[in-house]
Amino acid sequence: MLTKKERPCEIQTLFPSMPLVAILRGVRPEEVVDIGEALYRAGLRFIEVPLNSPEPYQSIARLNEALGDRCVCGAGTVVNADQVDAVAETGATLVVAPNTDAAVIGRALELGLTVMPGVATATEVFQAYRLGARYLKLFPASSYGVGHVKALKSVMPEDARLLAVGGVGAVNAREWFSAGIDGLGVGKELFTPGFDAEKVYRNAIELVAAVS
Repeated sequence: MLTKKERPCEIQTLFPSMPLVAILRGVRPEEVVDIGEALYRAGLRFIEVPLNSPEPYQSIARLNEALGDRCVCGAGTVVNADQVDAVAETGATLVVAPNTDAAVIGRALELGLTVMPGVATATEVFQAYRLGARYLKLFPASSYGVGHVKALKSVMPEDARLLAVGGVGAVNAREWFSAGIDGLGVGKELFTPGFDAEKVYRNAIELVAAVS
């Protein structure tokens, strides 16, 4: 398994050129590497396996073993510090949460992981930032809309990055980026249980084209 020191790719280097996170909710360990390779071929460099997927830690470990030197791999739906520890044991470096939780953020940073907490309001944005998070997940983005992004971005610290997650994809990507969003997290449009690697590849190509 790759250690952090052996991994040349870090979020700071990859994010500016490809600010898309693939969310593989429901993926199984036996298919995750093929799907991860398909996403990589299409140009994506960030892959998240939510912890409410089947055997998620096994999937994350396999994904990191196969693609950890080319992609930033990690876990989503991380809601407590024990889960952060389990993610770190897989060798992955990305922790994504649906909410702003001080214990999750603190433990992830303590272990040298990139943490992306969920935020909605300006209060949560500044709370997450104060706790040390620099990549923030507007969730669920569809509930707030592009006008909300413009308002948040007008007051956010310049070194914070905001990603829209939930209800975003190729069809509305340009609208979100025009509003000032820094990145997108895309789930069902890329992968739904039952999609094979070729289907995921085609979906990813369409998404990448929409933001290029």
